[in-house]
Amino acid sequence: MGWRAEQPPHIAAGLLLLLLVNLPVTCHQDHQDAVHITAILGESVVFNCQVDFPEDIPVPYVLQWEKKVGETGQDIPIYIWYENYPTHSGEGYEGRVSRVSSDSPYGAASLNLTNITESDQGWYECKVVFLNRSPSQHKNGTWFHLDVHAPPRFSITPEDIIYVNLGDAIILNCQAEGTPPPEILWFKDANPVEPSGTVGIFNDGTELRISNIRHEDIGDYTCIARNGEGQVSHTARVIIAGGAVITMPPTNQTKLEGEKVQFTCEAKALPGNVTVKWFREGAPVAEVAALETRVTIRGDGALVINPVAADDSGQYLCEVSNGIGDPQSASAYLNVEYPAKVTFTPTVQYLPFRLAGVVQCYIKANPPLQYVTWTKDKRLLEPYQTKDIVIMNNGSLLFTRVNQNHQGRYTCTPYNAQGTQGSSGPMEVLVRKPPVFTVEPEPLYQRKVGESVEMHCEAQEAEGTQRPSVVWRRRDGLPLQKSRVRALGGNITIDTLRRQDFGIYQCVATNEVAMIIADTQLVIEGTQPHAPYNVSGTATEFQVTLRWQPGYAGGPDYKQDYTIWYREAGYSEWTKVPVTPSGATSVTINRLQPGTTYEFQVNSKNTIGEGMMSKAITIRTLGPKSGPPRNLTVTEVHNGFLITWQAPLERAQLVQYYTIKYRTDAQWKTLNRGQIRSEETSYLVKNLVGGRTYYFRVLANSATSYESSDEVKFSVPARVKHKAITAGVVGGILFFIVAIILSVCAVKICNKRKRRKQEKGECRGRTGRWPAPDTRRPVR
Repeated sequence: MGWRAEQPPHIAAGLLLLLLVNLPVTCHQDHQDAVHITAILGESVVFNCQVDFPEDIPVPYVLQWEKKVGETGQDIPIYIWYENYPTHSGEGYEGRVSRVSSDSPYGAASLNLTNITESDQGWYECKVVFLNRSPSQHKNGTWFHLDVHAPPRFSITPEDIIYVNLGDAIILNCQAEGTPPPEILWFKDANPVEPSGTVGIFNDGTELRISNIRHEDIGDYTCIARNGEGQVSHTARVIIAGGAVITMPPTNQTKLEGEKVQFTCEAKALPGNVTVKWFREGAPVAEVAALETRVTIRGDGALVINPVAADDSGQYLCEVSNGIGDPQSASAYLNVEYPAKVTFTPTVQYLPFRLAGVVQCYIKANPPLQYVTWTKDKRLLEPYQTKDIVIMNNGSLLFTRVNQNHQGRYTCTPYNAQGTQGSSGPMEVLVRKPPVFTVEPEPLYQRKVGESVEMHCEAQEAEGTQRPSVVWRRRDGLPLQKSRVRALGGNITIDTLRRQDFGIYQCVATNEVAMIIADTQLVIEGTQPHAPYNVSGTATEFQVTLRWQPGYAGGPDYKQDYTIWYREAGYSEWTKVPVTPSGATSVTINRLQPGTTYEFQVNSKNTIGEGMMSKAITIRTLGPKSGPPRNLTVTEVHNGFLITWQAPLERAQLVQYYTIKYRTDAQWKTLNRGQIRSEETSYLVKNLVGGRTYYFRVLANSATSYESSDEVKFSVPARVKHKAITAGVVGGILFFIVAIILSVCAVKICNKRKRRKQEKGECRGRTGRWPAPDTRRPVR
């Protein structure tokens, strides 16, 4: 019993003798008055056991707690206490059993059991043995039964990713342990699995079997194990075998210049000989010269760049393949941040006297530039205090009107969130007079088709500056027709004028100080009109209204008329409609088909002939609408919640399908996964959350539009989320009651047999390390 060695041998022997004398033989204890306790795995319980002294006079006693174990019901001591002697804890109970404190509200013989395990479940007996009474006296004793409950935990789960071929048969095995035994539920893509001819659930829900894999069987399968103490879930993704599949794609990353970056690209395939290639902006990384010495593709497919440079920012794409099917790819963006820096410093910059001019600070920055500081002649420049100087968004200095005081030596220093890499070198800013036009083109040249036009332009430099170059260009950016354009100095001649020569031309004179521009307009008379532009339109169900801006009419003496060309998209034949009244720049096209896409172009003409077509625009007429769904209701039924509605009163034949929308906050979501057929007017939903308020509406969808029912509010009862748990608890209680009845019957039968044996003197005391229990009823 583990008594202390310093106790005199005769005292220990005497105590053992008293125990043997005072613990008569017990063949079976009646459990009918037992106390039943339920505990959660890992928690603590107290078995409340009173000490009732004979004749209410305190006497020395021994406290012994036993547990029945094994099929034979063997009593194993788990705790023995006697005052002033070391306590004994049974194997597996060390450090977990103790008497309650003296000031506890529980009885003095109560036992505290901590850190409960599932193996602690079973029958316990509290025995109090008084050492100063005769063997004929009764002893104290109480029976307890401990039920240990544990939340579910998985013992077997399917693999996270399962590769299959169409037509394969698979079994997803999901087993869980817990007390009470957990039930297993299966979901596919968040919806309960519906058994069919090829899909079944077997072995108490632990196996999901698919006998013939089809495309619709591919997806995520989740098994949920739950009991009254909680639930756990595991998801397996079923994927068609073949080409490589990326399981861990790269993600966007931001790094500082000089750091190391790693992009993952993990893939699985059947067969598994996956090769991984990396590209930067479409080019293989191995062929990007700037990356050559800093890039590595690891064996697991990861891309490593060490260290990263400012110019490494960009899109990186990984491509995986195992030789079957098309390669799969995924991309991520690398954002390399660095302090703002000056990339180029011109030694001399010029400002044009009495004009606007800019002193450039050539900058790169990531994150974006925040501000730039400037110095002039080694003194900090405060442009915000000077009305003629503005710091532009790109950091450059804008002088709105240059004067001689702006000349000097400048430096710029850029900053962003990462700081700065330093200032520019000194830039000598010189103020010089800009070139001037000595001959400018006329504001307007009017010529007829086939004639020629000569436009004059000359410029002269200021003293001490370079001679300006003079070039001509079209303001709309179209190129000049070199075969018909002759340039001599600053003058140009355009021969054999055509309608397309109409436009605004610019004479541009440029030297190191400034660029100056002179505009002129060339009008070609006697031509067909130019194409209308800015064509726009609005549609209703059966008509489209068009509007446009007129192009050049071909001359001041010409009037334009318009014709609308339109056709249904996908058809080759055009319909032409003249616009009335003459010269109108808007028209309505009637008798169109609803919900149909049309192409439109506007053509103009004058007395010379038809002009060019406008750009084509595409407009879709509005589709016909049904009326809204009516009388939306939500009703709780035995297997979920039934949403019902009535078909629209107006144009119900236009309804192609219904959609159910719901929200629990501001965001509307779609409830049904597939379309609800037009002839159906109800929908069963099983998984609403108890205690939450939902808002529903039903949409009646026609070919091109929809109509919505009124919004309906529905509060799900809080008890709903406890339904399954409650059902399990009720079932457990019923089972427990039946078990108690059977136990009581068994005890009575055993007691009858015991009494017969006692009458024949067949009852024998058990021998062993610990004394056998007393069969006599304890003193209460």
